[in-house]
Amino acid sequence: MITGLDHVVVLVRNIGAARAAYQTLLARAPAWQNSGEGTDRVLFTLDNMTIELMAPNGFSVTADRMRALLDDQEGVLASLCFRVADIGKMHRRLDRVALRPDPIAEVESSDAVTEAVLHWKRTRAATELTRGVRMFFLELADERPKSVTTDIAPIEALDHVVVTTEDSDRAAALYGARLGLDLALDRSHHDWGQLMFFRCGDLIVEVVRRPVAGGDLAHDRLWGLSWRVANIDATRARLIAGGLDVSEIRNGRKPGTRIMTVRSGTCGIPTVLLERSPKPVD
Repeated sequence: MITGLDHVVVLVRNIGAARAAYQTLLARAPAWQNSGEGTDRVLFTLDNMTIELMAPNGFSVTADRMRALLDDQEGVLASLCFRVADIGKMHRRLDRVALRPDPIAEVESSDAVTEAVLHWKRTRAATELTRGVRMFFLELADERPKSVTTDIAPIEALDHVVVTTEDSDRAAALYGARLGLDLALDRSHHDWGQLMFFRCGDLIVEVVRRPVAGGDLAHDRLWGLSWRVANIDATRARLIAGGLDVSEIRNGRKPGTRIMTVRSGTCGIPTVLLERSPKPVD
């Protein structure tokens, strides 16, 4: 039913500052911008998904709710929106697996710069039944425009989105049995806990269990993003030149990968960059 991750939503306090920060991080220009219903939105569309920045605008129920979710944070990873081929079939499945979907809505959006228009159909599962992670499901009528490159060594795509949990069995049942994502890896280690990788198109929903005292067994948390780059050395040099605080490059847990942490310029979203070694040619 699910063909990929369409987009992730990041709530931010200041849309202008967030737009500038993510243009620097991604080395790409916004692909879509608009305002309405108490929010300002800026979208960056990469090869395999979109990141949507949303900020409260004015005083309305929607804007006030966003401010409450932000609390005193610069930004928060707020929701996942999965791409589906047939929203009617997805809605029926969500209903059958007791995720209590909203009625299907038809949505239209116009870009403030080009006046282009996009249409889609969407539904949302009941958040109390998705372990506290807001999940939308969307069927797009047309593809979004891609974000154009603005600098060298850009980020190419999302590699994985990270969800933390205190109950790996129930999280596995949600993402695997109920949503139908393929469980590709389930590993445990005394140093870093339990990792589960669920394939979602050409990226991964990574569910991590790191037990902590007083943890919330009933609710998971959208935690961070890992972006894919072609040349991590060149991207690191670009980000340092742009004034960002980044870690040294280190080997990833998966053989053949190198990673680095971006410690600023992400609106507070935990962020890792990852380079995969080329696969050997037979």
